[in-house]
Amino acid sequence: MRFHPQRSGKVAAGLALASLAVFGAAAHAQDSSDKKSQSPALDNISLWVGGYYTNNDTNIGARTDFLNSSGNVNLEDDLDFKKHKTVPRVRLDFLIGEHQGFTFDYYEVDRSHSKSLSEQINFLGQPIAADAYVKGDLKFTFGSAAYKWWFGTGDDVFGLGIGAAYYKVHYSISGTASAMGQTVSDGASGSTNAWAPNLQLGWRHAFNEQWRMYFNASGVKKNGGRLNGHIWDAALGVEYFPWQNVGFGAEYAYTKIKLNQDKRNYDLDLDMKLNGPAAYVRFRF
Repeated sequence: MRFHPQRSGKVAAGLALASLAVFGAAAHAQDSSDKKSQSPALDNISLWVGGYYTNNDTNIGARTDFLNSSGNVNLEDDLDFKKHKTVPRVRLDFLIGEHQGFTFDYYEVDRSHSKSLSEQINFLGQPIAADAYVKGDLKFTFGSAAYKWWFGTGDDVFGLGIGAAYYKVHYSISGTASAMGQTVSDGASGSTNAWAPNLQLGWRHAFNEQWRMYFNASGVKKNGGRLNGHIWDAALGVEYFPWQNVGFGAEYAYTKIKLNQDKRNYDLDLDMKLNGPAAYVRFRF
């Protein structure tokens, strides 16, 4: 069964409107009597552009006769997908005042692989040659926007963010098997998307003007709807700025994605774990 995703322009506009509508008014609540200086651990505008070198473990479950009896296939073990892949990722943070602001995050996992099999099986005691061809595609897109409050004015600050996340899954698993002059083809495919509330936590520490350390964590959980489940993300990293406005970031991140699509006669389950180092070029103003 296939579903048609929303247009990308509508998604971007909706994401911005959702954040502004829910949290935009909070910008005017900034305490004008707060005369303390901004923490050296924060920047007015902060842009992260880089890649997440992930170690992947991905399971897709669907009702199809071609897959095994449980209807589950592991992309890395069963279809020989590469266990490591560089995932592009972009973040943007900017402050409104000294202690509040918006944060945006976007990444996309796009994977495709095919595998040919030629094996001999025993049928009623007789050896029979069997050939099979299997192809899998998976594209997972995630974007979030949140309004964030930062607490503290010294070298350490702690952040709390509330916002919305948009995620989309496009998948396809198909195969053809031939044995004893008979050919059987089967597969499952579709595309679906959803919105969900997003909660974020953060910590920043400035050792000096050049070196910083940080921790980010976020969670998305949705019950019901066309695509429900949860997405957890955490990262611990350091930043180094050899120049005033340009620097580098390095972190170790972990992402857990578990989603389920419920339909009357069809179920899709996506269970994906990503972990590994990430590197960024950092711009601050």
